[in-house]
Amino acid sequence: MLKKEECVLYSGGAVGAEAEFGVQAERYGIEEINFTYEGRGIARSRGVRVLSREELARGDVSLAYVSRLLSRSYTDAPTIRKVLQTIWYQVNSGHEVYVIGAVLPDGTVKGGTGWGAEFAKLCNKPIFVFDQGKDAWLTWEEERWVDPPGGQAIRIGNPCFAGTGTRFLEGNGRKAIRELFARSFA
Repeated sequence: MLKKEECVLYSGGAVGAEAEFGVQAERYGIEEINFTYEGRGIARSRGVRVLSREELARGDVSLAYVSRLLSRSYTDAPTIRKVLQTIWYQVNSGHEVYVIGAVLPDGTVKGGTGWGAEFAKLCNKPIFVFDQGKDAWLTWEEERWVDPPGGQAIRIGNPCFAGTGTRFLEGNGRKAIRELFARSFA
């Protein structure tokens, strides 16, 4: 079992899944780092890490590349670029990635959260997605989403982990985060 005092949640503190990951981290006494940028309103005030313009540039990615990778269109709006840059920091910092959202038929995850999931895949990091529509955790193995091995309930397995996901957190998504923390840190 992980020692809580050695664990760090990397997130973004946004309304929805990220805020709930933060609430649970605080509840269990786990350090929380929320990457953001100047002027962005977030739901969490604990562990806020405002990225400088230079730091954001390090997490920059071609919006054309992300659009092709996710089979959807991302405009060159400064806000979406900054959000994707903060997600880069979350995934880059965590050794495991936990996402709340929806897996689409093409294997990508819906919304801006999809970039975090794809970046985790590209980095060969263990990634787990709770699909709110399917009411189930999935993990990425051998180029596809599958049920966790042996049908076991997943646990956080690395002290440095990222938690991100949809702004539209449903009751089952909130429950999935709470149960993940309870299994991992009780």
